[in-house]
Amino acid sequence: MGIVTWIILGLVAGILAKWIMPGRDGGGCVITVLLGVAGAFVGGWVGTFLGFGPATGFNLGSIFTAVVGALVLLAIYRGIKR
Repeated sequence: MGIVTWIILGLVAGILAKWIMPGRDGGGCVITVLLGVAGAFVGGWVGTFLGFGPATGFNLGSIFTAVVGALVLLAIYRGIKR
């Protein structure tokens, strides 16, 4: 159930990351959502690695972790695209 939760949370994180960092990205909403899902996984892994504990379920900590991961991946994606 944890992976399904991170995918759903990643969708939300991708939308929030796009809202926080607006701009024209190649690929549109699909790339943003995929970056959100990947950001949720990366953010969850890094958060667990740094000792924040396993972020499971929908809570403020997991949403924050997923959004930060999505923002980082979105910034990297924009840097590579330029």
